[in-house]
Amino acid sequence: MAGRKRVVIVGAGFAGLAAAKSLRAAPVDVFLIDRRNYHLFQPLLYQVATAALSPAQIAQPIRSILRRQKNCTVILGEVISIDAGARIVKGTRGEVPYDYLIIATGAKHAYFGHEDWRGFAPGLKSIEDATAIRQKILSAFEHAENTQDDAERQAFMNFVVVGGGPTGVEMAGAIAELAKQSLRNDFRKIMPDKTRVILAEAGANILNAFPEKLSARARRDLENLGVEVMTNGAVSDCTADSVVIAGQTIAAKTVIWAAGVKASPAGDWLGAEKDRAGRVLVTADLSLAAHPDIFVIGDTAAIKTADGRFVPGLAPAAQQAGKYAATVILHKLEGKPAPAPFAYKNLGTMATIGRNKAIADFGSFTCSGFIAWLLWGCVHLLPLVGFRNRFVVACDWVWAYFTRERGVRLITTNARSEDTDL
Repeated sequence: MAGRKRVVIVGAGFAGLAAAKSLRAAPVDVFLIDRRNYHLFQPLLYQVATAALSPAQIAQPIRSILRRQKNCTVILGEVISIDAGARIVKGTRGEVPYDYLIIATGAKHAYFGHEDWRGFAPGLKSIEDATAIRQKILSAFEHAENTQDDAERQAFMNFVVVGGGPTGVEMAGAIAELAKQSLRNDFRKIMPDKTRVILAEAGANILNAFPEKLSARARRDLENLGVEVMTNGAVSDCTADSVVIAGQTIAAKTVIWAAGVKASPAGDWLGAEKDRAGRVLVTADLSLAAHPDIFVIGDTAAIKTADGRFVPGLAPAAQQAGKYAATVILHKLEGKPAPAPFAYKNLGTMATIGRNKAIADFGSFTCSGFIAWLLWGCVHLLPLVGFRNRFVVACDWVWAYFTRERGVRLITTNARSEDTDL
């Protein structure tokens, strides 16, 4: 509509989608750009990677989510650069002018100067990552079943997860349960319950963002599942056949990277000041000091709390930032005074280790074990977009709980195998 301001949002993750929805009643035209046509619930990606859920259960088409928001146009495309002076976003679909710009492009894996490891130790940020890891994990058992070489068989049955944060802990626990419970009776030559799962953490503790007692509880729970937790275990080398942890070489065909992230190249597009992880340094209202019409939110931004700490890279934090950026824009449009500086409200942090095992820190109280596991399930079920997704995931979780089965044990490839005619 002529005369209306244009708000362009780059990225349809938690932050970008929250910003778009918060502008649904605003007298603006919203343009949401993403290189994928779906919104992904990343916290459950590890369950796709370990054959517990299918990709469609944790993703929803962006157009479907915003179909009733008449002031929002979805653009499938990739951003190449931004001309902040001319207020233009340049991408694979052409140029999109803006009056206000919100950057919410997330983060990717950081290999700390060892990009050559990427091909040997995949990370988990997308559906493509999750299905590739699922294929790698399931194929390892098939290769172990068919090989006649004992050393090679053990290498296929060794799984190494690098990084002791929530993603690494959840992945290690899920692989252990998959091997020792779901697959234990599926093979004839190997015993999956003899699988070796190693969680390597460079620091002194896993889950160091949690209170020490919860971190210790998580370690005990992992070890009870059969996971070997190697703290002070920095990785110094990684190949297709082995990984070196704290000077020890471990033969392993499957290594999964969960050790760190770095921001998207948005800081380079904007020529903005960044921190060591590539996150854009923003002002108190999440805008750029040199460009108050540009907001950077979510994992792309380095946002500090009132006590000087950085806002964590969690879905609730991203959603809060998205809503706040939309509020600032509304205040500007209506000529109102700027809202109070962004204040992150900590809703708690959680991590699940396995069946009936989880930890939760809500600040005023903590819990672990079965109660934390139930809370984790509820907290991760409710934000799933669409009633059908919530219902299907809930049914799958209940079925898996009572049967210990994982129903998505499919090995899929993009290439046609030469052996398909056998």
